[in-house]
Amino acid sequence: MSAPIFSTMGCRLNAYETEAMKELAEQAGLENAVVVNTCAVTAEAVRKARQDIRKLRKAHPEARLIVTGCAAQTEPETFNAMPEVDAVIGNTEKMQGATWQGMAADFIGETETVQVDDIMSVTETAGHLIDGFGTRSRAYVQVQNGCDHRCTFCIIPYGRGNSRSVPAGVVVDQIKRLVDKGFNEVVLTGVDLTSWGADLPATPKLGDLVMRILRLVPDLPRLRISSIDSIEVDENLMQAIATEPRLMPHLHLSLQHGDDMILKRMKRRHLRDDAIRFAQEARALRPDMTFGADIIAGFPTETEAMFENSMKLVEECDLTWLHVFPYSARPGTPAARMPAVNGAAIKERAARLRAAGVEQVQRHLQQQVGRTHQVLMENPHMGRTAQFTEVTFAAPQVEGQIVSAEITGIAGEQLTA
Repeated sequence: MSAPIFSTMGCRLNAYETEAMKELAEQAGLENAVVVNTCAVTAEAVRKARQDIRKLRKAHPEARLIVTGCAAQTEPETFNAMPEVDAVIGNTEKMQGATWQGMAADFIGETETVQVDDIMSVTETAGHLIDGFGTRSRAYVQVQNGCDHRCTFCIIPYGRGNSRSVPAGVVVDQIKRLVDKGFNEVVLTGVDLTSWGADLPATPKLGDLVMRILRLVPDLPRLRISSIDSIEVDENLMQAIATEPRLMPHLHLSLQHGDDMILKRMKRRHLRDDAIRFAQEARALRPDMTFGADIIAGFPTETEAMFENSMKLVEECDLTWLHVFPYSARPGTPAARMPAVNGAAIKERAARLRAAGVEQVQRHLQQQVGRTHQVLMENPHMGRTAQFTEVTFAAPQVEGQIVSAEITGIAGEQLTA
């Protein structure tokens, strides 16, 4: 019999949870199964999940096919209706050992084909301790799950539930284990990372967690933060940005748009000037700071002038790594009931944003030529700088190690050394 095959879509948190599921499935003795960990952030993500399920069924006709993740949580009936699917499990159930034990013991007989409970009733985040990931470069550590906010375009709270935090002690212990296993970089992940601590005693902030990790795990070379909401960044996190060289100078910002009216219609908690101010303050504290950002093109009611404010925001915040999302209506969200932008206009605006992103990347790359960077090797010929920029090497390096490299040129969207 063969070990389960896992297919992961979507965010870093999903990647983390896949690793936890691998451990749980192995402990349960599950064999000859394919597990698809889905994403629901856009309608396209759900469509791709269905497509991948069909492909995986053709490739593994004898395997038992299990679907989980955010799309399974929000649309269990969709996947249960697919003839390729044997079982659907929710985001809470997928992190429970009993679920996998049931799957392994009696896959169809006693096990319900759909195990998806009310995610909004969940009050705890399981702090699974993972000894190692599939690569030797970086590890992802879940410190938070769920979201208490209700942005009008977003389905994710209905897939992840309300915000729950992993206690700091559990996080620190897990990172110590990962460092002992040889990882040189840890990435803190969550659905709404800057809300970490709001449900814990004394309501600590994300900056408190970052400072505690760096203090209590002195052998960790690099700590990275995934996507954050800049309006919720606390003073200690700003202090860490200014004073802690082991905190990587790369932040991915959940900005979504550059026009105040659209931001209000999205029910975002920041305005345009807030985003610009944060970028300026962070870069003043850490001159080598680079930013990525999520931006939606074609949100309902968006005019050309409103869209131009997003284009200007790219330059005004000096954003380098853009994740551009053409607006995709999610049934059940308030935005889906708002006046829609023409599909061709959405596509054209998304293309313009992506083109602006390409220009920003090239500008960033050109500034690095001739400089020396510390590069964490992801494979023998490619690694990433502290700013998350890819660097290619002609001569093979040791995977997982941090090497000093002088940047000699540019190849596409990568640096060369």
